[in-house]
Amino acid sequence: MNNLQFESSRQLDLIAVGRLAVDLNANEINRPMEETLTFTKYLGGSPANIAVATSRLGMKSGFIGRVADDQFGRFITNYLDQNNINTEGVVVDHTGAMTGLAFTEIKSPSECSILMYRDNAVDLTLEVSDVNEEYIKKSKAILISGTALAASPSREAVFAALELARKNDTVVFFDIDYRAYTWKSEEETAIYYSLAAEKSDVIIGTREEFDMLEMISNKGNADDYVTAKKWFDYNAKIVVIKHGKEGSYAYTKEGEKITGAVFPVTPVKTFGAGDSYAGGFIYGLLQGYDSAKAMEIGAGSAAIVVQSHSCSDAMPTIDQIEKFIEEYKAH
Repeated sequence: MNNLQFESSRQLDLIAVGRLAVDLNANEINRPMEETLTFTKYLGGSPANIAVATSRLGMKSGFIGRVADDQFGRFITNYLDQNNINTEGVVVDHTGAMTGLAFTEIKSPSECSILMYRDNAVDLTLEVSDVNEEYIKKSKAILISGTALAASPSREAVFAALELARKNDTVVFFDIDYRAYTWKSEEETAIYYSLAAEKSDVIIGTREEFDMLEMISNKGNADDYVTAKKWFDYNAKIVVIKHGKEGSYAYTKEGEKITGAVFPVTPVKTFGAGDSYAGGFIYGLLQGYDSAKAMEIGAGSAAIVVQSHSCSDAMPTIDQIEKFIEEYKAH
């Protein structure tokens, strides 16, 4: 059991809000982008990946976001449909905004980078009017991620979703997802992240992301417990702080500290771990598992995805995760 209360009668388990994009992952790995000739196209964007992850795990997932009126936009919508993700909240934008593109460079298992094209990005055109209260009332939980807070009108749309979720007893997950290239300054980032964190039930991020979150209110703090306690004074019930290869720690409002499982593997790439972890962790909590079990599922999912070429396509089923964990522990 965990300390979250989900409305069991709701039609959907999770609605993700925000970035729908396209990843173009290098096929010629272990070499720089300059020498890469071909790429494979996948669905991209942190909340999109998490929606896919939860859907693959058997959850009923939905999405609130905007897609461009172009070939990439249609690819995204088709991909969501094919992966059983409800697209009732996905709006086709007609302003001329473009799908965000991420070209990935895989120089080595530990040296990867992403070249972003996000000028006039369509996901940031999400309007308050695109956020439907009746849609949010259909879901047990919503997921927001930090990138959608980086600019208007998407920023206001996210806060509208947060207000409606709190009004209707819909649990809020906040994946910090800090991307420096989307923000004007660190101070701006800290302010809007803090406002979103105040309205969230579960906050997930790396130690570095929480440092960004606390830049104004708690600058210089490196104590995970101090960080978690700050948000328990608002609405948070669980705070997860990730420390890379060292693993993750969950803090609960009741005073627990849970050390997450770690499954070291030889990765193909470094990206995708955070989204797959969040998807597995959220799935576990929605299933009613305690934080330790949910974190183990998240860690197993992340270990599988970093060994794969893609992020969204590689999101595993629960059977695949359980088999991986069982075999890992046996060896």
